[in-house]
Amino acid sequence: MKQNGQLFVISAPSGAGKTTLIQQVMVRFPGVSYSVSHTTRPPRPGEIDGKDYFFVTEQNFTQMIQAGEWLEWARVHGNYYGTSRAFVEKQLAAGNSLLLDIDVQGARQVMDAGLDPVTIFILPPSIEVLRQRLETRGTDSAQTIALRLENAKKEIALTHLYKYVVKNDDLTTAADQLCAIFDQEITSAGNKRKSSNV
Repeated sequence: MKQNGQLFVISAPSGAGKTTLIQQVMVRFPGVSYSVSHTTRPPRPGEIDGKDYFFVTEQNFTQMIQAGEWLEWARVHGNYYGTSRAFVEKQLAAGNSLLLDIDVQGARQVMDAGLDPVTIFILPPSIEVLRQRLETRGTDSAQTIALRLENAKKEIALTHLYKYVVKNDDLTTAADQLCAIFDQEITSAGNKRKSSNV
């Protein structure tokens, strides 16, 4: 596949501050589009269909699995999440850089899909800080928080699969580090395209 745009994959345990950091990237890099994932989980308060996620039924999602329409998909915390293959390939072919906010399972599938993604893992300062953030958020039960923390430990053990790791113990510093990665990778991809057009 001819690929003009740069694909970025960002993963992090729930509560690591990934969403806030991604918002900073989107402000500083208006040329990067955010890939909206599909999910079978119900919307949280304030979430908008088509902006935060495409909210679909489990039946629709499994039909798309059988049809091979997902670039990546996973069942996480009892719900399905996935990224449309056609959407991603169309964006990249049009020269648009794209950011995927996906978990480790999904990131591994994208790494194996031949799209040469720039992979970034957002690391929380510690599991204890992660626990405090999840409890403060107030959106999950104690049982769900325990499950998210167990998953976080498994995800953190796989950071070696990622090209970059950014530790979010200070939001401003982490945002600057993340944006520096985007700046470097977009500049590098642009230079490669120029040299291949000579």
